Amino acid sequence: MKDDCKTSEEIWRQLGDQIRSFFAARIRDHQTVEDLLQEVFVRIHSRLESVEDHQRIRPWIFQIARNLLTDHYRARSREASPLAEEIECDCEIEPRLEDTVIGWLPQMLDQVPDKYRVALKLYELEGLSQQQIADRLDLSLSGAKSRIQRGRRKLKEVLYDCCSFEHDRRGNLIGFSRNRASRRDFRDEFEAP
Repeated sequence: MKDDCKTSEEIWRQLGDQIRSFFAARIRDHQTVEDLLQEVFVRIHSRLESVEDHQRIRPWIFQIARNLLTDHYRARSREASPLAEEIECDCEIEPRLEDTVIGWLPQMLDQVPDKYRVALKLYELEGLSQQQIADRLDLSLSGAKSRIQRGRRKLKEVLYDCCSFEHDRRGNLIGFSRNRASRRDFRDEFEAP
């Protein structure tokens, strides 16, 4: 993107397709993708004058997109209430199973111990780099990387304790079911080092 791009129209021409692709890679519903894309540009248009360094416009814009995506998943998780005992497999949602499971992640993440949850949220939801996380949490870079990786493993354990997943031969999610033993409190299991 050119550094002299200072209007929302120029940004639309240069980044519109990239932002649409960013959403489309994470959300299957075309209308939702278009709605989020429109909201990104509403925010860009209303806040563009506050950007002081126009060489940083691209990262600023994609941070807006990541924040909107996070808000979208949070809203969906509130609507769908992803607690294990409430998860039902419904044939009507099969085309969007990945989106459904992703929508559970914010509440599933609450089952991960604080020190891992914070690092994972900063990395996955807020888009901070591992070095930025290390600086913010007063860790070494390798310590931040380790927390993120352990956080991912713990989140995966929470997810697989909740549900069993069925994949096709290409790895696509084609079904899920709630595990009967998923009603226990996950925190006790994860507090040990």
